[in-house]
Amino acid sequence: MNDFERIKKSLDFKKNEYRHYYRNNEVMLPDRFGRREYAFVLFGSKGMIRHIGFEKKSQLLDFLIDRAPSDVYYSSAYYQRPDAQTMNEKNWMGAELIFDLDSDHLPNVEDLSYERQLELVKREFHKLVSDFLLNDFGFDERYLELYFSGGRGYHCHVKDPKIFGLDSGERREIVDYITGRDLKESLIFHEQIKDTKDYGHRRFASVKSLKMPMPDDPGWRGRISRGVIDIVNDILNSDDSLQRLEEYGVKRSEAEKLLKDLSDERVQRIKAGNLDQSKTIRKFFLNNALRKTAVSMSAGETDEPVTCDVKRLIRLPGSLHGKTGFKVKKLTLDTLSDFDPLVDTIVFSDEEVKVLLNKPFSISIKNDRFKLEAGVQKVPKYLAVFLIGRKLAFISD
Repeated sequence: MNDFERIKKSLDFKKNEYRHYYRNNEVMLPDRFGRREYAFVLFGSKGMIRHIGFEKKSQLLDFLIDRAPSDVYYSSAYYQRPDAQTMNEKNWMGAELIFDLDSDHLPNVEDLSYERQLELVKREFHKLVSDFLLNDFGFDERYLELYFSGGRGYHCHVKDPKIFGLDSGERREIVDYITGRDLKESLIFHEQIKDTKDYGHRRFASVKSLKMPMPDDPGWRGRISRGVIDIVNDILNSDDSLQRLEEYGVKRSEAEKLLKDLSDERVQRIKAGNLDQSKTIRKFFLNNALRKTAVSMSAGETDEPVTCDVKRLIRLPGSLHGKTGFKVKKLTLDTLSDFDPLVDTIVFSDEEVKVLLNKPFSISIKNDRFKLEAGVQKVPKYLAVFLIGRKLAFISD
């Protein structure tokens, strides 16, 4: 069997499994169903089929069974004519506020396992929802819908009617706040005069200290303060403080200076809210406290976060992800902590399937640990779908 035949056989296998899933499982259909645009990626096709509207829910369900798409999307926006072929003709009526966190957005994750990336992005997502959306912005929990994306991240849909009409610029302001963009040192810390001296007829400050906010202060002030204290404790409790500082991205020469500046007396002053005037300490703690407490929402400085897009397409809850075969699953804040995507989103059976693996691969999935060598292997169907979707394997003869 040549590569073309292997690819076709593998895609046919996945398409049949997806069709079986859609025939026997109901997807979650969004509110204002008829006002949404729908879009699909089909197995073996390039690009996306979009600008589709459905008048009846049964039409969408029939489409899923008939075409068995690899990926299913719907618009975060509501339109008067969702099936119009241009965006202007659709007549935008408003949009949900969408937050899409992906492990790609996190720094230094390239060499981490898929399992570890999922752990880190879940932690980031919990921070976004609890610390920012519920706490700082005060959204009512009933207006938040949480989902695992089926791939490498999480989605939060904010359905508070007050935000439907926000434009891209207004949504950008929300993102800027959550990511700490352009957060100024002067807004967080303030100088406090400790002593003065007289020169002639004028009095000047001779001793200043840099005052930190209190940890229980609201918003970014308290968040930065808590972050600074966490970092101090992390460094001091480390077996190798110098190495820990290097892990924070501090050069060794600067780390040595920082540790020298970080005397016991100075640590106590920091915990009491006095950051002092050491420029090395100020720069290190502000930058790292910001990095520790902000939310990573884009892959880089020039990447526009999903949240700013008022016409975004997002994965349909209950649908399957084309690259993993995992279900786009709805969650709650209570179930998020214990949620394990490598167990709780598996929809295919344990029936064994022969695959041709391109290279060695290891993963813990559905409470089993697989350590596979390259070549022909027998694996459960759910793992075969995953491996084919990630282009790590083909269906074997």
